[in-house]
Amino acid sequence: MGKSLFRWLCFSCRRLNTSFRRCPLSKKSLVIVIVCVVYLFFVVSHVVHWQQLRHIWVVKDNFGRGGGLDTLRIPHSVSVQIGAAAAVPTRSNVVYVTLKSKRHKPTNIRGTVRPKVRRKVRRGKSAFSHSKFGQLEQDAGQITDNFAPKTRRSQTGDAHYKSVVITREFDTNPQADSGISSIRIYSLRTPPWFSAQDVRTMRFLTDTKILRIKEVSHGDSPSFLMFEAETNVSPTSQKHGTSNEVCKGQCGIISSPVDTSEVFAFHLDRVLALNRTSPAVSRKFNFLHDGQPCPVALWDASLFPSGLTAGVSAVSLTWGEYQSSLKERCWLKNVSPKPSSGCSAVHHYEWSKLALFDFLLQIYNRLDQNCCGFKPRKQDACVEQGRHTGCGEQDRIRLANIICRVDETRQLVFTKNKGFFDRNEDNLDFRLLEGIKEFPEEALSVLRSSRLREKLLQSLFMDQTYWDSQGGRQGIDKLIDVIERRAKVLLNYINTHGIKVITMNV
Repeated sequence: MGKSLFRWLCFSCRRLNTSFRRCPLSKKSLVIVIVCVVYLFFVVSHVVHWQQLRHIWVVKDNFGRGGGLDTLRIPHSVSVQIGAAAAVPTRSNVVYVTLKSKRHKPTNIRGTVRPKVRRKVRRGKSAFSHSKFGQLEQDAGQITDNFAPKTRRSQTGDAHYKSVVITREFDTNPQADSGISSIRIYSLRTPPWFSAQDVRTMRFLTDTKILRIKEVSHGDSPSFLMFEAETNVSPTSQKHGTSNEVCKGQCGIISSPVDTSEVFAFHLDRVLALNRTSPAVSRKFNFLHDGQPCPVALWDASLFPSGLTAGVSAVSLTWGEYQSSLKERCWLKNVSPKPSSGCSAVHHYEWSKLALFDFLLQIYNRLDQNCCGFKPRKQDACVEQGRHTGCGEQDRIRLANIICRVDETRQLVFTKNKGFFDRNEDNLDFRLLEGIKEFPEEALSVLRSSRLREKLLQSLFMDQTYWDSQGGRQGIDKLIDVIERRAKVLLNYINTHGIKVITMNV
C-alpha cells in the first residue's frame, strides 16, 4: 500500500511538471504569482499570531508580579455598566481586570494582612508618642518660630491637638506633580456601586496637597493623626460649627499601616450596596511609618454633633437590650415603637446589614468586643485588655462603636472597620449573627452570584496604592478567597436556619 501511494505521487508530480513546461509563458507567470501570494498570506498570518501570543505572555508576566494592568483587556461584559457616576478618566485606555482560574491549593494570607512583628499599643493613651511626633516635626523640615508646634485647647479643656506645617518640598504624594492620580479610572463612568461623591472623596484623600498634620486627642480616648488640606471649608464643617475647632476645612484621618483592611471594607461595603462606611483609601506619607501605605478616611464632623469633647454620636446598648430590640423589630414599616419596648432610634434593618458586614470581615469590636463567640488569640485586644474573661454574664456586655449621624439617627455608620482575614472557617464568630432573622436581598444576590470576585477586583483596582501594597493581583486574590469562603458559610447558615432574604430600603 505504501509503495503504491509513493508511485502514484511520483507519477502525479511528473505529469504536473510536464504540463507546466508545455504551458504558455503567460500561464506560467500567473501560476507563480498565485503561489507567491498564497505563501505571503500564510507568512503574514503566522507573524501576526505570534506577536499576539507574545503580547499576552508579557501581560500575564507583569500581571502575575503585581505590576500595572495598562495593557490588559477584558470582554465587554466586564466593562462599566450604564448609569454609574460620571468621572474624569485618569488613564488613556479602557482597561479593567480579568478573572483567572480558581486555585486548588489553600492560600496562606497571614503575612499579607499584618506584619510578623506587632507592636503593642497601650490603650487609653496616645497612639503616637511624643518622640514619634517630634520626629514628624523634624522630618517635616526646619519649622520657623511662627509655625512651631502649639497646643490648642477648646473651651472645655478636654480636647487638644498639636499641629505641624508641612511645606511643599515635603509633598506626601509624588504622583500629584506628575498629573497622574493614584485613583485609576479608565473610562467616563466608574463602577456603578460608586457615587460621584465617592469618587471625588477618594481623589481628595489621595491627591490633595496637605497643609498641616495634627495629633488630636480628647479625654482618655487614643489620639489619632489628622491632615488638613488646602481646600475650602467642607459642607459638613459648616453645618457643625463646634467641630471647626478641630478641622477648618476638609480633613482626613490617618490610621496605622496594620489597619489596611479598612480600605478593603470600604470597597466591600459599596459592592454589597450597603453604603454605610466612609470612603477610605491608601496613601503613602514619606514622614510616617517609613513611607508604608496608611489607610486614610474622610473626617466626618456630623458624627460629633456636640463637638469633639462630647464624643461621637453613639448608641448605648447592652447585649440583652440589643437582642430585645431585634425581637421588637423597632421602627419596621415606620411604626413608632412603644415607650416600654426599649428600642433605640436605629431601624431594625440596620442590624441585619451590620451583622452581614461584620461576619464577612470578622469584625468583633462592635457586637462582640469581649470575643465571646470565638477563640481569640493573645494579641487580640479583648485578651490584652482582659475583657475575654467577662463572658459569663453576656446580657450585661455593652456594645461598642455603634455610631449614627445626628441628622440620620435611623441609619448606622460603620467606622473602625478593622477586619481579620487570617481566621479559619472553624473559628468564625457566629455570635455576630445571633438574633438576626432577615438579610438584605441586594447584598445576598451578589454573594450568591459568581460576580463577587469580579466586582471586588474591578473596585480595588481603582486604588493603585492599596493594590500594590497587597502584592498586586495575587495578594488581592488571597483576600477575596477568604471572603468567598465566608460567604459560602453564611449562605449555608441562612439556609439551615431558615432566615429570610428581603428587600431593605432604609
